[in-house]
Amino acid sequence: MRRRPRLVPACAGVLCLCLLSPAAAQVRQGVLDKDTFMEMETVSNAAISPDGSQIVFSRGWVDKLKDQARSNIWIVDTAGTRLRELTRGSWRDSAPVWSPDGSRIAFLSDRDGTTQIHVLFAATGELSQLTHIDKTPAGLTWSPDGKQLAFTMSVSDDAPLLPVQLPKRPRGAEWAKGATIVDRLTWARDGEGPVEPGYTQVFTLNAATGGTPRQVTDGAFNHNNPEWSADGQAIFVSGIRKPDAEYLDNDSEIYAVDLTSLAVTPMTDRKGPDTNPAVSPDGRWIAYTGYDDKRFTSHVSSLYLMDRAGGSRRVWAGALNDSPSSTTWAPDSSGVYYLVRELGGTSLYFAPLKGERRKLGGGTQVFNGLSIANTGQAAAVRSTPLEPVHLVTFDVAHPTAARKLVDVNADVLESRALGQVEEMWFESKDGLKVQGWLVKPVGFQPGKKYPMVLWIHGGPWSMYDVGFSWSYQNFASLGYAVLYTNPRGSTGYGQDFVNGIQYAYPGKDYDDLMAGVDAALAKGFIDERNLFVCGGSGGGVLTAWIVGHTDRFAAAVSMRPVINWHSFVGTTDGPAWYRQFRKYPWEDPMEYAVRSPLHYVANVTTPTMVMTGEADLRTPMRQSEEFYRALKLLKKETLLVRMPDEFHGWRRPSHQLLQQLYLLAWFEKHKR
Repeated sequence: MRRRPRLVPACAGVLCLCLLSPAAAQVRQGVLDKDTFMEMETVSNAAISPDGSQIVFSRGWVDKLKDQARSNIWIVDTAGTRLRELTRGSWRDSAPVWSPDGSRIAFLSDRDGTTQIHVLFAATGELSQLTHIDKTPAGLTWSPDGKQLAFTMSVSDDAPLLPVQLPKRPRGAEWAKGATIVDRLTWARDGEGPVEPGYTQVFTLNAATGGTPRQVTDGAFNHNNPEWSADGQAIFVSGIRKPDAEYLDNDSEIYAVDLTSLAVTPMTDRKGPDTNPAVSPDGRWIAYTGYDDKRFTSHVSSLYLMDRAGGSRRVWAGALNDSPSSTTWAPDSSGVYYLVRELGGTSLYFAPLKGERRKLGGGTQVFNGLSIANTGQAAAVRSTPLEPVHLVTFDVAHPTAARKLVDVNADVLESRALGQVEEMWFESKDGLKVQGWLVKPVGFQPGKKYPMVLWIHGGPWSMYDVGFSWSYQNFASLGYAVLYTNPRGSTGYGQDFVNGIQYAYPGKDYDDLMAGVDAALAKGFIDERNLFVCGGSGGGVLTAWIVGHTDRFAAAVSMRPVINWHSFVGTTDGPAWYRQFRKYPWEDPMEYAVRSPLHYVANVTTPTMVMTGEADLRTPMRQSEEFYRALKLLKKETLLVRMPDEFHGWRRPSHQLLQQLYLLAWFEKHKR
């Protein structure tokens, strides 16, 4: 049954002193057990109205009968006095966007079994379905006059590659399906499966009547990030409109599409990607992100600025800890606000047209998205170590005074004890400083020894942050400590830190992880006999690498790993992974071998379970099977867990919970 989220009163920040003894409080408090997993809900896609008075957002929940994640659109006033549901049903309503006058909300919904564009009147709740298209739209954005919507959608390329035709089929004959012919560098995509030949184009749509969308880009090119000019006469897009575009994965440009003539004019020409155009309200400037391609395995983007004609291009904010996101112009066109994920949190910056950029706020919190009204009032989704995602509002000039508006998990967490989270900084083997966090077991008692799980993030170019984790807290409720860190190669610490695993992954990041374990042991309450390790994707790679290089862990679980780089780079769903090596595998097979966990499988003494999705196209299931078969041939203690119908990462809530239960069962089995 759906639960009503909690409106947070204005006095919620006041400290409450409860006169209970620690023992009495412990008796009355529960823990975050497995029964709470499907009760947890999400908040996302926060969008504030142009006048700053209301915020719409997607509220996600679990349909237990269908075993699916669902979402609907809700709205709340920024005073926090009125909360209501705008849509209802067991489907996915997402990506709400306000019209410029604040009267309507466009959003995407799959309520009829296909994803379509809908518009809802904010005052009355009247709803219109504007499209009946056979492909999935994305990137909804309103024209400045509110009369049109722009979006992207794939257009099929039906041109036959070979003129082959079978003889006429006899009436009633049951012949096999025809062959699939592939001529693209990428022919499948994780989460989707086989990709139908075609290209992503930009369309416009009458926002009042709907009907047949107008295609405004064409050619054998993909186009993304549509952004209207301030006068509504053009749309700016990012794409690679060049010969052999599929081989130029890091060389996109920004183009202007004239909506009268449909002429396409390039605005940038730098070697490296230019993307995410954002037009100033006065129409004079375009902010965008990108970088000079230096063939790094992972680049940190900078913020750039150019004028409306594509001139006066310059780096506006560079040498960032991570790539900027949620770039939003100030209402008076004086500069842009943007978010940067750094040091495990999210910081808000402002870059003025004149003067130096300045940091407005950060700290122990994570912001997902940023929406700013014409009044300067802002909305975002926030999380902290002990608070799941919730909706907040604040004056954009003072983000540290963010006020919690809607908490969809207060009822689940009420009267439940959580493990405290401690930040750690420690030195690696070569002196590099590394950040991590240690979740203490619920009911922690000084002097007692606890088992610990080292949980490794994927990517490997990503960042663990201080946002709430149900998985960690569930382990804490069962008496485990959980250590999670950002070893070299992680984002959020600048380009040099990212380059720490340039052509060397796995490598010194292993040293960083082991230094984190040593730092946790130095706290005095971790049982060194009961250390466990797990991770998914890139974390699965490092887990498999760890058990081939040390026996200090009592048990390990490698989830969705790469085990053999030779077989992986040719079978994953994109060619970009060849960038992680100096040469192709047929040119330097030994480099691919010595960087593969399979190369060290004979060293493994740790009981190691392998978990994979049967439909995974990112790290195909065969990678996990290679590792399992090798372990089994060597008579190592192992199990292979295959999640049916799952791509890379689990979509079904029951499978997400099963992952946690299998991890716990494996670790409990091997406790010493």
